Amino acid sequence: MLHKNEIYEGLVSGLGSNGEGIVKIEGATVFVPFCLIGERVRFAVLKCSGNIAYGKLVCVLQPSADRAAPRCPVFGKCGGCDLQHVKYPAQLEFKRGAVANALAKIGGITFPVGAAVPCEREYGYRNKLALPVEARGGETVAGFYAPRSHRIVPTDDCYIQSDWAAEVIAAVKAFGSAALRHIVVREIKGAFIFALVCRKIIDASPLIERLKEKFAKFTLLINVNSSEGNAIFGDEWHTVYGDGFFGAEEFGIKYRAGANTFLQVNDGMRAKLYSAVLDEADAGVTAIDLYSGGGLLTAMLAKKCGCAYGIEVVREASLCADELKNSNGLSGKMFNVCGKVEEEIDKVFARTDGRRIIVCDPPRKGMERSAVKAISRSGADKIILVSCNPATLARDLGLLVGTLQECDGQLVKCAAPQSEYEIASITPFDMFPQTRHIETLICLKRKQPK
Repeated sequence: MLHKNEIYEGLVSGLGSNGEGIVKIEGATVFVPFCLIGERVRFAVLKCSGNIAYGKLVCVLQPSADRAAPRCPVFGKCGGCDLQHVKYPAQLEFKRGAVANALAKIGGITFPVGAAVPCEREYGYRNKLALPVEARGGETVAGFYAPRSHRIVPTDDCYIQSDWAAEVIAAVKAFGSAALRHIVVREIKGAFIFALVCRKIIDASPLIERLKEKFAKFTLLINVNSSEGNAIFGDEWHTVYGDGFFGAEEFGIKYRAGANTFLQVNDGMRAKLYSAVLDEADAGVTAIDLYSGGGLLTAMLAKKCGCAYGIEVVREASLCADELKNSNGLSGKMFNVCGKVEEEIDKVFARTDGRRIIVCDPPRKGMERSAVKAISRSGADKIILVSCNPATLARDLGLLVGTLQECDGQLVKCAAPQSEYEIASITPFDMFPQTRHIETLICLKRKQPK
């Protein structure tokens, strides 16, 4: 029996879904972060619950050949990265395995998962920085939250961010307003959008002057958020320098982005992922893009397929999609519907005929059950799923291919799946190196009648 605060030694036999090491000792399974399979480690037990325990790594007695030296001095304290201690090829294999394990354990799916598509940049890949800030002991502290907390771990740089992050952090510390809560930065093709999240309106001119020394093209906004909730942005916006947005072009589609516009944080991997989606989209079909956001992918599908519908619940995003449609001359080819996917999907199906494909990129929580059912009975030629959460992907995909069934409100695995669709491919894309997170692209095809 293990005891809290006691020190133990053991062999790491596996990895958990978050990348933590699994040590089986004295009848218990202990989860110890920052360990690798095959390592002998010394750890302290922090919490015990029955035969499950959680530990803290004290030292590695016998390291794995896959162990790497973390680049960041606050790795292990900051909650941003999980895998800097792992060499990159082993990170990719862990993520491929994490997708396969989630599909098998949760969804009852045993289809082979392809090798993870690597990112060309193991570090310095993020185009967006969201930095919490607070006044502490008469000084301005900027950094990132510790795991499972809102305690800021101070830092002068972030190595998964682009090389401008250190300049931004230094400028924020020098500015030092007690009303400042966050600074959010987005880089778009060499132009920068700075958003200061403050408890009240402040004079940002000293910060603007400092930013001018390092950044040739930028705009700055102030967002007022005096609430105590977890949301970074409030509803009140003020543009204090520049136009508040920048335009860009991708895959021949011109778009406009602001501080609150959703874009994938990794430009290079976004291009690879969207290219893979477009490769599956045939000319002459109707594409239906679920959870379509600001409409960038919808526009790409409209341009290739000839007709695309986007369904998005956030009104501001849907309005941006309308603007994008008009600025790219896609009227008559691109149609944006504002509403919940589960409420609008059948209406869109009723408006379309002929060959159809469905593209679906839901939030981390996955799809509503009614949306999954509507997709299942849609008769679409192809279903293309994009997911950033292997667990909810496994649930939704299991329902689509019939390995999961709903029984009295509960999901149960089905030994004899019945579905019109079968999996054609499963491909992870490493959008987030040095972290446990993975984006996955799944292609489903309609079964040919026997």
